[in-house]
Amino acid sequence: MNRPPPSVSPWWTPDVHADRRPFLLIRGRITAAVRAFFEERDFVEVEPPALQISPGNEAHLHAFETEALGSGGQRQRLFLHTSPEFACKKLLAAGERRLFTLAKVYRNRERGALHHPEFTMLEWYRAEEDYRVLRQDCADLLARAAEAARTRTLTYRGRIADPFLPPQHLTVAEAFLDFAGIDLLATLDGDGGCDRAALAAAARSAGIRIAEDDTWSDIFSRIIVERVEPRLGLDRPTILDEYPSIEAALARPCRNDPRVAERFELYACGVELANAFGELTNPVEQRRRFEIEMAEKLRVYGETYPLDEDFLAALNHMPPASGIALGLDRLVMLATGATRIEQVLWAPVPEIA
Repeated sequence: MNRPPPSVSPWWTPDVHADRRPFLLIRGRITAAVRAFFEERDFVEVEPPALQISPGNEAHLHAFETEALGSGGQRQRLFLHTSPEFACKKLLAAGERRLFTLAKVYRNRERGALHHPEFTMLEWYRAEEDYRVLRQDCADLLARAAEAARTRTLTYRGRIADPFLPPQHLTVAEAFLDFAGIDLLATLDGDGGCDRAALAAAARSAGIRIAEDDTWSDIFSRIIVERVEPRLGLDRPTILDEYPSIEAALARPCRNDPRVAERFELYACGVELANAFGELTNPVEQRRRFEIEMAEKLRVYGETYPLDEDFLAALNHMPPASGIALGLDRLVMLATGATRIEQVLWAPVPEIA
């Protein structure tokens, strides 16, 4: 007689909660340490709204949609934000100079060991400061989180990184050459163009499977996932810097090489923790990039999101700035040794049946 497999106990059962509670208490200590970290540096904590006209305009981010009803029966399409970025930049335009937020954000079609449809994003912004300053912020913040967790190491599924060591600095081009034998810059030009055929040929030579309908960005992402990410943040954290401009829709091009942008990601134990930009403040260029992203979204998924015209208008008043988004839940995972994100969330969202 075939019997259905036993169901997994819900997170709220006492035995499951007892297993998760040590992680959750450490989460509280890390959150308190994060707030103290920014207050010591004269940052203001802000509270951006989750409901937005636009959830963000990146092709492969998926939002939760809702509708606002007015007292007279009016209807307005709204979204839960995928990031507090637009609201934070509007506050920079309003005159704030150093701000941070611990915001609940929402991303559809994302569920896995490191992904959850609702999670906590730590974002912070520095007006009139170079994005490279954020590298030191990252290093200091990792050490502070480890101290709060009372640990000397960050761990994830057998990988270890020392949060007290200075991060390794590596450009994306260097990583492609070192880990995949691919000359990434040879497939880019200074006008933001890319050579899909050249990158596909290089990827195939490196033993990476390519589909005929893969775009340059698809191939780039596959190389990152298969060859680069598993090698990052081992023994010490890694700053992966200077992403191709085509992969940095919200970042300024680098002054010394417009093929790449002022964008870095922070890794530890092979896990992406944070994404940083020297912020693009040109509204004309930003609109152009958003339109490209939405055209790609329409091609791949058959849908688009509206542009936030208020945000584009605010860019005319926004000062030069640097900004970064860090997944707090992932940081807690690495500081506690948790292997799934649900272990560090007080009340996980039920999975689709």
